[in-house]
This record gives sequence, C-alpha cells and structure tokens, in this order.
Amino acid sequence: MQETAKAVGALGRAAGLERAARQRSGWYARYLWAFAAGQLVLVPIAVLWHGPVSAVVFAVTNALLVTGLSVYAARQRVMRRGFGVKHGVMMGSWATVFALTITVGTAVFGHGVPFAAVGALACALAPAVGAWTEMRGAV
Repeated sequence: MQETAKAVGALGRAAGLERAARQRSGWYARYLWAFAAGQLVLVPIAVLWHGPVSAVVFAVTNALLVTGLSVYAARQRVMRRGFGVKHGVMMGSWATVFALTITVGTAVFGHGVPFAAVGALACALAPAVGAWTEMRGAV
C-alpha cells in the first residue's frame, strides 16, 4: 500500500512539474512577439535608407534588439521539449525571408515604401506564427 501511495505521489509531482513548465514557457512567445515587432522597424531601415548612416543605425538597432532578447532568453529557467528544433526552424525561415527581402526584393522592386511595408510584414510573419503556436502550446 505504501508503494502505491509513493507512486501516486511521484506521478502527482511529475504532473505538477509539467504544468509549471508549460505555464512558465510563455516567455518564448513574448520573445518572438518582440522579435516580430523589431522586424517592423529593421526591415524598412534596411530597405529605404542608403549610405553609411543607415548602416550604422541598422547595426546599432539590430544589436540592441538581439542583445536585449538574448539577455532575456538567458535569464529564463524553463525550455520546453523540442525548443531547439522549433527555434532553429523559425530562425531559418526568418533568415531566408529576410535575405530574399533585402537582396532580391531591393534589386527587383527598388526602394519603395510599399515594398518596405510588405517586406517588413513578411519578415515579421515567421516569428509571429512561432509566437502564436507557442501561446497555444503553453496553455
């Protein structure tokens, strides 16, 4: 009888840990929403501005965004199973869209404001979808 009680107690603690991990893993959704919002600023800077001043503003803004998000992520204690794969796929998707937006899009569509707006939304799409799916899984 005592063994059964110990087993039930262990299962209860395991369920509690899983529940806590799911609730605390919502930080990644906030991380991705901030990254998506950053794209709405960074992509127009990269597409519309020209010259060395734009390169410096882009580099500083991007460094601040990446540093802030990296510090925030490093301070989190909980990472869900499959986090590395999900993050890798999301960042790979974002990098592909970003590279296409900056290189091909700028060469083909020029430096127009409509293209910058569409490019910014396209670059923000991958992190926004990742944040949405993370919010659904954290509940």
